[in-house]
Formats: sequence, structure tokens, C-alpha cells
Amino acid sequence: MTSITDLPRPAFPFITIDDRGRPDLVAQRCTACGSTYADSQRVACARCGAREAALETFTPAHEGTLHSAVIVRRGFPGVEVPFVSAVVDLDGGPTLKGTLRGTRGFEPEDVATGQRVRVCFDDALGRKDKEGNSYVAHYFEPVSA
Repeated sequence: MTSITDLPRPAFPFITIDDRGRPDLVAQRCTACGSTYADSQRVACARCGAREAALETFTPAHEGTLHSAVIVRRGFPGVEVPFVSAVVDLDGGPTLKGTLRGTRGFEPEDVATGQRVRVCFDDALGRKDKEGNSYVAHYFEPVSA
């Protein structure tokens, strides 16, 4: 049986890890106005001000549309460049920021806003917590036609 300490840790609060170590997304939706958030612990809607009772937790879609992207060519020491920093509108919400992988290259014509992408999960660049547990992060990859 896997103990909780053997499981990877979520790198972001909108990632959950089940008891078998499988990651997934979690989000909240305001039932008053329909706004969505990549979060599971909001106490109020930022758009309409509805309180916690109006927020429902849901599992968002793992596919969405690339809203914007930036090709990063300079980074902090230890961060491999180039990479594509992307903002993705998931189908049905919310909007997430993350790294887009699997592009043809790192030129503007290689990254098209409006393209379909999917969420995937992977190791968070080899990072570990003080107990040596690994982290799981989300990434985006183009959806094959």
C-alpha cells in the first residue's frame, strides 16, 4: 500500500493528487454569476461578491484554447530556455497559466493563439520538498488534429 509520503505533492493549489498518485485539476464556479476560478478554497466570488455558499467545486475540462503565449528566451539561473509561457482558456473555465510544450519550435509562427491544447501532468522540473517528495505540475500540449 502506498503511504501518503510516497505520493507526489501538487505544485499548485488547483492540482489534486488522489490516493493512487494520479493528478487532476480542481476549480470553483460561482452559481450566482458563472465565473470560474482555478482554486478550491475561495471564500467569495471576485466578480459579483457572492459568498462561499455560492461557490461550487468542479473538475474542469482538460482541453482548451490557447489565449496568449510568450516565448521566453532569458530566464533565471537553472531555468532552461527557451520555453513558451501560455495562458489557456479551459473549456467551461477556468483560465490557467502554464508552460506550453511540444511546439514545432520557438518562433512566433510556431505558437498560434486559438489553437487547441490539452492539460498534461509531469514532474515539476525535478523539484523536491524538504522531505524529498517530488512535485507534480501541469503543462499544456497541442491537441493533435
